[in-house]
Amino acid sequence: MFKEKKIAFIGPGEMAEAMIHGLIRCQVAQPQALLAAGPRQERLDQLHQKYGILVYLDNAHAARQADVVVLSVKPQRMDRVLTGLKGAIPPSALVLSIVAGAAIGKISRGLGHPLVVRSMPNTPAQIGEGITVWTASSGVSDEQMAMTRSILGALGEEVFLEEEYYLDMATALSGTGPAYVFLFMEAMVDAGVHLGFPRRIAEQLVAQTVRGSVDYYNQRDDPVHLARLRNEVTSPGGTSAAALYYLEKAGFRTAISRAIWAAYERSIELGKGASSRLPEQQNPGGGA
Repeated sequence: MFKEKKIAFIGPGEMAEAMIHGLIRCQVAQPQALLAAGPRQERLDQLHQKYGILVYLDNAHAARQADVVVLSVKPQRMDRVLTGLKGAIPPSALVLSIVAGAAIGKISRGLGHPLVVRSMPNTPAQIGEGITVWTASSGVSDEQMAMTRSILGALGEEVFLEEEYYLDMATALSGTGPAYVFLFMEAMVDAGVHLGFPRRIAEQLVAQTVRGSVDYYNQRDDPVHLARLRNEVTSPGGTSAAALYYLEKAGFRTAISRAIWAAYERSIELGKGASSRLPEQQNPGGGA
């Protein structure tokens, strides 16, 4: 139904490539209907050779041809990109943003264009196992909503929410979430090496433990609270109880909660045009 629609990616980074790969793999779009634009000819040539898509150095030229314009640039480049695209978006085209922190209102004003979808995917989208939270401006048609579901569905699961404020929350929870998981896995692997395992064996044990735990949760027939699953593993006075006691004593839950809150605040800052420096770099004195 949407295969004849042209989709232009402004910013040919890793997430754009994940979307291109997913769209072709799921047969949502043909390579000749996909366009990518960016400042680096080497990167564009790489995508052309790998997927057979059309590539351009001129963002506006690519956008003028598109039914869907995907904004996939770094947040710090957003203002410049919007200025360069203003007036180039076809009136009936849909703008689909995957830029962290970029609000629909800002995008719409910057482009002078009302049809905008804001979304937040995550990196497992690169293997079709991601999850994307998204919302849309009021003018987006039912057909464009369906097209958005098809595009984002090629990356994994998609969740539509009517209220835009959830997008900054999703950025902190699921968008940034893989980083938390990888750090946790890295810490487990390092602990395994400290115990005496060869690193490759520790990595295998940790990866399969995480994968199996998630699959076990997802395949339960009855809705179950995570605490119940944790309790199933925790025998009184056993090894799990000893380990969990220490994690709680060390403030594990609090650290995770504070980390996610920091990511949420950073997403809001990026939407306001804050610099690319980390919060502690912006405020070396450490005050509130």
